[in-house]
Amino acid sequence: MAKRTKRAEKGAESIIKEIEKHLKKLDDDIRERNLERGRYHYKEIDRSLLPSLEIKLRVLGENKEIIKVYRKKLDKLKEELNL
Repeated sequence: MAKRTKRAEKGAESIIKEIEKHLKKLDDDIRERNLERGRYHYKEIDRSLLPSLEIKLRVLGENKEIIKVYRKKLDKLKEELNL
């Protein structure tokens, strides 16, 4: 079981890095008024990365507060994208 736990922890860390990268790109796209590419980054986070992170955290039995933090950031950026 330790190997699975270690793999899940690394997976969660990797997903968090990807979310951070996409959030930065989304913020940059909004500033540059490149809304089409911004929508791509929004959808990537919302439909793929956040659900994956939630599953990993559920497997690990860890606190899901980070999901709420990212969701709040994403909702703020969504308003700026006018979605």
